[in-house]
Amino acid sequence: MLVRNKKSFSLGGIMLVGFSVVFISMFTPNFGDGNNAFTAADKLFNSISKGSTYYIPAIREAAKGGDKQVTLNLHMASEAEAAKVSTIFGSVAEASASGSDVTVTGNLAAILGRAVDDSDAMFANNEEPLKAAYNLGGQEGMYMWWKGLKAAEKNLKKQELFKEAALVNTVINRGVEVGYNYYGIQPESASSRTGILAFSLIFYVVYTLWFGYSIFFLCEGMGLAMKGGKKKEV
Repeated sequence: MLVRNKKSFSLGGIMLVGFSVVFISMFTPNFGDGNNAFTAADKLFNSISKGSTYYIPAIREAAKGGDKQVTLNLHMASEAEAAKVSTIFGSVAEASASGSDVTVTGNLAAILGRAVDDSDAMFANNEEPLKAAYNLGGQEGMYMWWKGLKAAEKNLKKQELFKEAALVNTVINRGVEVGYNYYGIQPESASSRTGILAFSLIFYVVYTLWFGYSIFFLCEGMGLAMKGGKKKEV
């Protein structure tokens, strides 16, 4: 390897070693509750984002627009899954499982309202209503809601009930998925964590530049440089 500028090359090498030491340390479980830096940062931003993703009141109101008697034929992946989906839908409608298929007859608004209620409970980190109603863990219960409603959306489209299918999709995206994803996370406001947020953002910028300049100085030390080409007149 040909080093043309020892000063630049040494500076780049030192910067890269320092970058690597910090990078490796970020994988150690020393950032609170046995978390590494990446897990801790993920939890921080999840807790802050939770406060701005509470759509339940609006979704509950929207679900009332599905006040329509429907018959749904839901195809599930297995008999065990069909039995669980049948139990969940059966809490508010007539539902029966046959093999891996579930037939549901009932008011769509009532079905969606129950899904929203369970989503609200899970968002509040309370899985007890789902355990009591379905004898399932909270996240498993929400997953079965997700599977069942996805199948319902598909079946409603097949029946050309597109408005109702869109409503089901809204409940899935803004209710069921939010309740599932944010279960167990304590919400925090951005204003209460201003210090750590500012540090995280500044560190991200500085650390990115740190790596970039270390590579730049290494290349400069080896005589590698970018130069603008001469413009040729035609």
